[in-house]
Amino acid sequence: MASIFGFRSRDPARDRQADVSRLDRLAKLFEQIASEIEAERVGLENRYRTTSTNAAFLVEAMENGSASDRRSSEVSALTTSILNCERRIAALSRQDGMMKELRHSLDMVFDEKASSAATAEFARPAGTGRG
Repeated sequence: MASIFGFRSRDPARDRQADVSRLDRLAKLFEQIASEIEAERVGLENRYRTTSTNAAFLVEAMENGSASDRRSSEVSALTTSILNCERRIAALSRQDGMMKELRHSLDMVFDEKASSAATAEFARPAGTGRG
């Protein structure tokens, strides 16, 4: 039968090190995902501007009679593309906001761990040393 006196707990410094390592990996993952979202948004906004400009010039050319009315299907396709871009940009903005919230929550967990460790260290009776 094992004695309860044989139980040993882990060193709190080792626990903190494991927590910091875990939180650091998670923070890096959030940053990577946020970078992917930003890159997609920037590329999409560039294509959006180009498509909007092309649509505006095509509509103007049609109104001036320098483009045939048969090109209206192109205007329709460009309009659909513009609407899809707007929806995707809005979705990416929501995702970016969520990544910022998650990152903030992670910072709060890390700050809470640091505060708890500092509080535990402060509350330890003098002369007891580190665990």
